[in-house]
Amino acid sequence: MSVAPLPSQRGLFEIPDDVAYLNASFLSPQLRSVTDAGLESVRAKASAWKVTAPDFFTLSEQLRAEFAALIGANAESIALIPSVSYGVATAVANLPIGAGRTVVTLAEDFPSDIYGWRAAASAQSGEVITVARPLDFDWTPAVLAAITDRTAVVAVPHCHWTDGTIVDLVRVGEAARAVGAGLVVDASQSLGALPLDLAAVRPDFLVAVGYKWLLGPFSLGYLYADESRREGRPLEQNWIVRAGSEDFTRLIDYTEEFEPGARRYDVGERSNFVLVPMALAAVRQLASWTVPAVAATIAALTERVAAGAEPLGYIASPSRFRSPHMVGLRGVSGLPPGLAGRLAEARRRR
Repeated sequence: MSVAPLPSQRGLFEIPDDVAYLNASFLSPQLRSVTDAGLESVRAKASAWKVTAPDFFTLSEQLRAEFAALIGANAESIALIPSVSYGVATAVANLPIGAGRTVVTLAEDFPSDIYGWRAAASAQSGEVITVARPLDFDWTPAVLAAITDRTAVVAVPHCHWTDGTIVDLVRVGEAARAVGAGLVVDASQSLGALPLDLAAVRPDFLVAVGYKWLLGPFSLGYLYADESRREGRPLEQNWIVRAGSEDFTRLIDYTEEFEPGARRYDVGERSNFVLVPMALAAVRQLASWTVPAVAATIAALTERVAAGAEPLGYIASPSRFRSPHMVGLRGVSGLPPGLAGRLAEARRRR
């Protein structure tokens, strides 16, 4: 069933009338509601005496639950993290590679998705397999061909961060499970703008930053952990993820028991009194729009970009192989020298 595009939402964002911003894959524009939540939170810190013990838990638990609902998960599956590298490190700590085994990755993937697996493979006498960029733009067959009985982990994005080309995560997940491999997904360039069926994909871990298509602040992201991965080893041994941490009078009654679900993977100071309210405002706006409606809205724009670029000598990936919200353009003879600088200069002269 097709989903109708949204009407213009420009008025909800902090964007001047003379700016057309088309780069949420870099850093999203900010919703006015997110700005207001941040300013209100900064002002509230001035009255520190009004902060109570429950305040360390209430909003972060609301964010956990509402973000989970947005992606079709439950709150027990979500951890609050500061970055993709933190989430990948958590996956690395809980998915051993082993001698002679491999980790399958994509060529030109974002560095935070690569370095952790390289270090782990080197330490465990494993190997990182890099799937070359396919000439036909279709990553999925190439990834499937790289998955063998030696594969320990498949670490891929939902769509490539450089051009939006898609990986069929359902098929890749099925292939990974067939050989006993883990599946780790970086959804930073897709979550919030590209529908994802978690129940069909079944990743072991999924990570996403909050400042791109999720429209939230920098330094607050999300980690999804499959039910089978929620009793693993966290990167930190912080106080707030321990059972009974809500009772401040008993914090020195040390315990080895964790809070339930994926909370053990939460970063310390997850209660960030400024970032959490901002992220919550963003998630609520996305829930109001719905992700399918966001995808349908942006798809119309990316199709226009792709169609308009072709007569100028640029190549876009075919629509059947790319996500609806991102399009990357490649010049037949490469990009003209100094293009970005000349565009910036033209903007300054206006």
